[in-house]
Amino acid sequence: MTAAIIDQIRFNSRGLVAAVAQQHDSLEVLMMAWMNREAVEETLATGQVCYYSRSRRGLWRKGESSGQTQRLVDLRLDCDGDTLLLMVDQNGVACHTGTHNCFFRAWRDDDLATIAEPLVDPKQLYGHVHG
Repeated sequence: MTAAIIDQIRFNSRGLVAAVAQQHDSLEVLMMAWMNREAVEETLATGQVCYYSRSRRGLWRKGESSGQTQRLVDLRLDCDGDTLLLMVDQNGVACHTGTHNCFFRAWRDDDLATIAEPLVDPKQLYGHVHG
């Protein structure tokens, strides 16, 4: 069954698909990341969200170093098959900066303004500042 679902995904030329994570109950958009076939397979098999890290060139299991995990509630595919919507149950903060979501800057008065401050110091999440 998993293969039939994955066969419907249109991965890009690098073998990746965009994945938007959204909190399942509040519908807050948390983050966007990339997944490859293996990350999608692991996520569906375990129920714990796994992404593909382009900088590390490997699988990135959300929360493996910070403890801020995402449990998959529902996986949806857009009409073109080239973007995933992951409905998740976020444990803790979603962003490596310590903010609840990655969209904490907004266009205000012809500039970007910070509209949400970190809830957790990134040093507490990772033992160092993560960039």
